[in-house]
Amino acid sequence: MNLIPPDTTLSGTPKTRSSRAATKAQEAALPAAPAPGVASVSQLSAKLTEYLTASELKKVKEAYRFSDEMHLGQVRKSGEPYISHPIAVAEICADWKLDAQAIMAALLHDVMEDQDVKKDELIERFGAPVASLVDGLSKLEKIEFQTLIEAQAENFRKMLLAMASDVRVILIKLADRLHNMRTLEHMTPAKKRRIASETMEVYVPIAHRLGLNNIYRELQDLAFSHLYPVRYRTLSKAVKAARGNRREVVKKILESVKNTLAIAELPAEVYGREKTLYGIYKKMRSKHLSFSQVLDVYGFRVVVDSFANCYVALGTLHGLYKPMPGKFKDYIAIRKLNGYQSLHTTLIGPYGTPVEFQIRTQEMHRTAESGVAAHWLYKNGESNLSDLQQKTHAWLQSLLDIQQQTGDSAEFLEHVKVDLFPDSVYVFTPKSKIIALPRGATALDFAYTIHTGIGDHTVSVKINNEAASLRTELRNGDIVEIVTNPDSKPSPTWLAFVRTGKARSAIRHHLRTINLNESVELGRELLAQALTALNIQPDLPEPTVEKLLNESSAKSMDELYADIGIGKRMAALVARHIFGLVDDDLVSLPANPHATPGELDPVTIYGSEGVSVQLAPCCLPIPGDQIIGQLRRDQGLIVHTSDCASAKRLRGKEPDRWISVQWGGELNRRFDCRIRLLINNEKGILARVAAEIGESDANISYVGMDEDEEHVMTQLRFTIQIKDRVHLAHLIRNLRRVVGVTRVERERN
Repeated sequence: MNLIPPDTTLSGTPKTRSSRAATKAQEAALPAAPAPGVASVSQLSAKLTEYLTASELKKVKEAYRFSDEMHLGQVRKSGEPYISHPIAVAEICADWKLDAQAIMAALLHDVMEDQDVKKDELIERFGAPVASLVDGLSKLEKIEFQTLIEAQAENFRKMLLAMASDVRVILIKLADRLHNMRTLEHMTPAKKRRIASETMEVYVPIAHRLGLNNIYRELQDLAFSHLYPVRYRTLSKAVKAARGNRREVVKKILESVKNTLAIAELPAEVYGREKTLYGIYKKMRSKHLSFSQVLDVYGFRVVVDSFANCYVALGTLHGLYKPMPGKFKDYIAIRKLNGYQSLHTTLIGPYGTPVEFQIRTQEMHRTAESGVAAHWLYKNGESNLSDLQQKTHAWLQSLLDIQQQTGDSAEFLEHVKVDLFPDSVYVFTPKSKIIALPRGATALDFAYTIHTGIGDHTVSVKINNEAASLRTELRNGDIVEIVTNPDSKPSPTWLAFVRTGKARSAIRHHLRTINLNESVELGRELLAQALTALNIQPDLPEPTVEKLLNESSAKSMDELYADIGIGKRMAALVARHIFGLVDDDLVSLPANPHATPGELDPVTIYGSEGVSVQLAPCCLPIPGDQIIGQLRRDQGLIVHTSDCASAKRLRGKEPDRWISVQWGGELNRRFDCRIRLLINNEKGILARVAAEIGESDANISYVGMDEDEEHVMTQLRFTIQIKDRVHLAHLIRNLRRVVGVTRVERERN
């Protein structure tokens, strides 16, 4: 059965359509001859006929006709009829053998966004499942966003959440992005770079996470070609030249491997493969190599008939060529997060050239190339899910968990992008369950991966049965045990070292909700100071408050104050917004429209505020230091010393987030401070130093030491608790008098 009847125009539109003028306009816009690679209705029809039933084909045909009608007269930048794009997307989906609903959604994916078709109309014509897929794929262009970044973030949030309920959404979206990238040459250079950058940052990692390696590699190369066109062309020429130079080597290896496997009576398919241009470029950048130094541009894949024969083939190849030490990876025993399974080994081939081999079964090969597209989450019940499906399902569900704990779309996208990096480490629970985490993940990330409640109440950790810090980075094979306490709560300092999106969103959620009162008070004080600087009375009348809440999307003034207190909104910007809303009688003096955050009255710091006001761990300010405050998103006010190197570096990036602060008069607490001593390596010196610190009325909270190679001098590092700068000066004078102490100084970042 043909999808499209023979009596059609070049665009696929029936000739009997009543709108003749529109048809002529569309035909006039067509190129004289179809460009190479232009989507073909007949090709799509042939692919669908292979696996869809007659009734399903009829529904797809209806979706095609509706899409063609909606896009009539619309053309792409290349001059092709716009309908060629939905057909191309549907054709990519047909290669994955997606079901009729997904093909219909692919054909209709732009009608809501471009032609203002309502979801209700799609439900009535094609059913709720198809309408939901199209809705998940449509951008939110009717909503006004403050910035392009915010709009993009909200679009991604909606798409990823739709994907969490039905993975077909992201598969169609990836097909859409792939075709757009294939036809990107007609865009302006600026738009090419923006779309290519977005593809590399978000869509490439998603394709990798879902195991769609063919799409992953093609998107990478396409994005690379538009981000760095000169590098791409140069590298492409070098690879073409290398093909001729290395053809004999590749042929010799291929013949040797096939003969060796045949002698061992191992049925196998062997074929060479070439690294992608982006893969070669990435290796050159990361290892600082020239192209001529990248020897493994070519690799080989061995596909065998059974699981056991993977290891037999490995042994056979190791007998043919010598393996390189440390270059063997068993992704069959411990598969990657995206379900990928293969044995990887690098051998020393002819002429001393390193050659990589991947060994896998046919089933592993299908999963490696098509990933989750080969295993439908929506066809079977959860009880029938394969291991790959369960892992993908768990990751999709984690998106919903992050969404529930995230304040806004930009933050949600930030967390998700963190989890999309492909490099992973594999660690074990005490009961030998394997947990996969992003490379660089810490013991605290492990706790939050197990359960949010465990992460929130973590107090300590054991790694390989030895006590370790919560910030310890995990390595492959570590056995991790978490110790919890019901009274323990997340600390804002945890945000400085956790790696996973789930951990970051959970900690931020806790800080937002548990410390709300403190954030509200800080926000109220900051806004009052900003209003005073603009000569506006801080007590706003009810009509002004109502206008402000309507325009700021906050539900109450306390919510607005809390947002300011945790750094989500800037007090100075809110004050300027209020300035445009207030009546003249609320402004006591002529306003200064050029007032900046630095001109506001300083915020008074007493050192015991808690979570919404924190002393920066990089410089550990103490009373008497000149200080400055940084409003950080979801962390509140961070107080630095004025000469802190980190603060100086950060002020150049976000100057509007810095405010003046000062110490209060009554400070009834002690403050951490780091000091460093250089001492002679002699008997009893540590005891004398510790005793002097105690006699100077200071407490020791940490001590560390580093010896020189000749064991003559030792550097001692203390974290001590003191009252203020005067107390510190007194302590340093006393320590300098201790026999054996050569130098004493306050340690800076």
